[in-house]
Amino acid sequence: MCLAVISDIHGNAVALDAVLQDLRREQIDQIVALGDMIQSGPQPAKVVQRLRELNCPVVMGNSDSWLLSGVETGNEPIPEGRLRKLHVVREWSLARLSAADRAFIESFTPTIHLELPDGRKFLGFHGSPADFDGFIFPHTPEAEFQSLLMAYADHILSGGHVHLPFVRRIADSFFFNPGSVGVAYNHEQDEASFRLDPWAEYAILCVDDGHLGLEFRRVPFDVTELVQVYRDSGHPFAEEVIDQYSEN
Repeated sequence: MCLAVISDIHGNAVALDAVLQDLRREQIDQIVALGDMIQSGPQPAKVVQRLRELNCPVVMGNSDSWLLSGVETGNEPIPEGRLRKLHVVREWSLARLSAADRAFIESFTPTIHLELPDGRKFLGFHGSPADFDGFIFPHTPEAEFQSLLMAYADHILSGGHVHLPFVRRIADSFFFNPGSVGVAYNHEQDEASFRLDPWAEYAILCVDDGHLGLEFRRVPFDVTELVQVYRDSGHPFAEEVIDQYSEN
């Protein structure tokens, strides 16, 4: 059995379509989506349409919840200027979603539980199993990492949220983050020269007769197409995002 694990599309259907095209070459039994699907990018309705077509389980991410409610749930305060921008983009996104689209987003679940072959189990979530705002990084202190996940160590665990593909051991199992489909970026760069990556990230987990395989994928997408989508969309901060894809 092979799972394709995707996360953090953020309204970028150009990147999602590149991943789906890549998956057509693979024998995938199930796609699971770990949240932050719709908000911020130029194609909120198109991503909803794609997810409907996939008919896959989808986790509720913090930005999905924000889109529906406008209520910030994170523990860290957001600077006022950024918060104003978030509200503007939220209103723009909602105006492009039908009532049925919003109801579909409301159907996203806190976690995804799947039974895998060989008696293994999969648990998918956004930030942590208990909180879509939780952060799990490669550098999260071991004691904190264990306290967040040890209760679920009989599962293969996967979460998104931090837009960074990596894997860490938990007891005799492991946790992995598949990265971000729609907003991949280098976490070590300076804010003044911040750039977005021209590729989509996801992972494939396979269980076969006692063997486990985990593959991280990086799939290029057409940045020129995405730039044109932004310009045609009327997105309120299109040019700012376009600048983040420029090479200079």
